[in-house]
Amino acid sequence: MTSFARRARALAGRLHPELSLVSYTLLGHLEESGGCRATDLAEFYALDKSTVSRQVAVLEREGLMERRQDTADQRVQVLQLTDAGRRVLARVTDRRREALRERLTGWSEEDLARFASYLERYNAGSPGPTPPED
Repeated sequence: MTSFARRARALAGRLHPELSLVSYTLLGHLEESGGCRATDLAEFYALDKSTVSRQVAVLEREGLMERRQDTADQRVQVLQLTDAGRRVLARVTDRRREALRERLTGWSEEDLARFASYLERYNAGSPGPTPPED
């Protein structure tokens, strides 16, 4: 898993040097959710609010996201992707998919299906088999 995470961070850095893996993840979440509060991001990813605040500041400075007033509650600011943020996210996503395709070239359909099922299981948080008791 460590190797997998290192590869993901390295790839994210090569594809868009200013876009860390955390930043990419946050932008992806904003795209999927249609926008949310910074505190929602911190809670969802179990990150410290200061970590999210620093990432948000970088993304705002890069023009990839912006704060908008919540239409339901004017006291709340919602983070939204900008058009530039959508373009960068799409470009990085395309590059990540292409890199993944390249790594999986030559894998059999059976291996790909097994790999996909393991990833789905891992992402769902399902426990693995229980080890036998001695």
